[in-house]
Amino acid sequence: MSTIINKYWYLSNGGKNSNYSNDFNGKKISNLLGKKAVCIQLALGSFGISLLHTFTIYPALGAESITFSYGLLEQSIPIKSLDAYAKTGKIDEDLAAYTNSVNKKQLTQLRKVLVTPISLNATEISQFLYTPIGERLLTNLGRIIQTESRLSGFYAIRAALILAAATDPKGFTLLDVLKRFPAQSISINLARSLEIVDTLQDLVNQTQTAVAFINQQSQQQATTVSALNVAPLINLRQPGSFTWQKQTITLNDVSRNRTFPADIYLPMTQTPSPVIVISHGLGSDRNSFAYLAEHLASYGFVVAVPEHPGSNSQQLQALLSGTADRVTNSREFIDRPLDVKYLLDELSRLSQSNPVFRRHLNLDQIGVVGQSYGGYTALALAGAKINFTNLKKDCPASEDTLNLSIFFQCLAVRLPQKQYNLSDPRVKAIIAINPVDSQIFGQASLSQIKIPVMIVSGSNDTVAPALPEQIKPFTWLTTPNKYLVLINGGTHFSTIVESSNAVVPVPTQVIGSSPELARSYVKALSIPFFKTYVAQQPRYISYLSADYTSTINQQPLPLSLVKSLNPEQLQQALK
Repeated sequence: MSTIINKYWYLSNGGKNSNYSNDFNGKKISNLLGKKAVCIQLALGSFGISLLHTFTIYPALGAESITFSYGLLEQSIPIKSLDAYAKTGKIDEDLAAYTNSVNKKQLTQLRKVLVTPISLNATEISQFLYTPIGERLLTNLGRIIQTESRLSGFYAIRAALILAAATDPKGFTLLDVLKRFPAQSISINLARSLEIVDTLQDLVNQTQTAVAFINQQSQQQATTVSALNVAPLINLRQPGSFTWQKQTITLNDVSRNRTFPADIYLPMTQTPSPVIVISHGLGSDRNSFAYLAEHLASYGFVVAVPEHPGSNSQQLQALLSGTADRVTNSREFIDRPLDVKYLLDELSRLSQSNPVFRRHLNLDQIGVVGQSYGGYTALALAGAKINFTNLKKDCPASEDTLNLSIFFQCLAVRLPQKQYNLSDPRVKAIIAINPVDSQIFGQASLSQIKIPVMIVSGSNDTVAPALPEQIKPFTWLTTPNKYLVLINGGTHFSTIVESSNAVVPVPTQVIGSSPELARSYVKALSIPFFKTYVAQQPRYISYLSADYTSTINQQPLPLSLVKSLNPEQLQQALK
């Protein structure tokens, strides 16, 4: 998923990269005033949604106050009070009525949200807010953040963001947005905000419970390190013994009018090697997992990394520069798996005709790794079919959803509804990292996958949340060889190396702590998974266990692995 959407989540959670917000964790919000304080932070943070298109003409006035309404009750805070607090840290009499019920940590977060710069210009912001996903987010925000006449804030929010971004090319703040809201007063629908807080509380509690259950199951399955059936224990996080060379090829699928590059990592082996394909996420490119490609190649795998042209960093750049009108096209749900299939066909041809590739590729043994949108791609290639019945039932996404990936998955509703042949029998095993799959596949489709699957999840993923997008979907898998890897504290971006071609830099707070550690986990687990299920070397299977993960497990990102979990067990744990 794109960094743009995740910036919305980052700011709307008070600038914290936690599992939605640590301030809600394990706490009961016991009274309306306490909830009101949380809603102030939530509503203000929601303004930081990010991005937008052409300027809309509005009067050049800015809001003077924020009015919180709850039924017949109303109370206002002058924006100058927030401005003074943000700049000096001093709380005046008008603001004190709210801050009495807020702890020091929450106040610090509020101040940070008010002054954190958003490094996007007016064109970039407008481009995103005129896309279907951007407009849907504005619609939902408009139900909470309204004009003084209690009308939707949809257009006012968009105008304020564009005007604020236009004032300073180096970056604007939430305070800049508030000051440019085209009305004298901003009205916050507190009742609606409280509903969102309650929904958020439920999701956080359920996610925490599920994560704790998985950690417990992993610990129970782990025995002592000495019980490992591996002698000697290999450090799979370190490079293997093979040297390799990198070749870049250009593919041209005339039938789809689609041209795209792919990097091929060729290990210097004496016999044909299994092939692993890596599919990047939305708004990324083939460099984001170069570290994994190099690592796999050092263990004797040929690695092929295509660039998906309709959902890569160039597509994001086109959106932000005004030459494209959407983050991605719904057709990409079809084209991405077809890119991989076409790539495999081309490699088969090259292995026969090109001396560089001849006798290097074993195309009967294929594995796929994909992250986020690439995770969807891997699951589609493994046999999961687009579930139009599911999509028609759940799309457009509910205004109450806190799972932003649903907005993205619902783009598939626009596709012609027919059976697409996206699976490939050459693919023998897949790893899906932070996949988006709950609605576009659902239980009916995921249960049809027959090959080995590893799902890697980050407990702090706010783009494709762990519980609805990875943990529950893992329980729907019926393949006998399945693995759920949970990186506690991992985010949607923990396993990605930011490309030099990145259009929108990802803030370090969004990436989370110790991304090098998260990437080392991916390296250490991908080797035994593909050695076991693609290269057919069963001696590596002992590494696919809670025993092994306990030997590489480190703070601040504790690692857990479970091999079995069904819907009934998860449901029982969530009660």
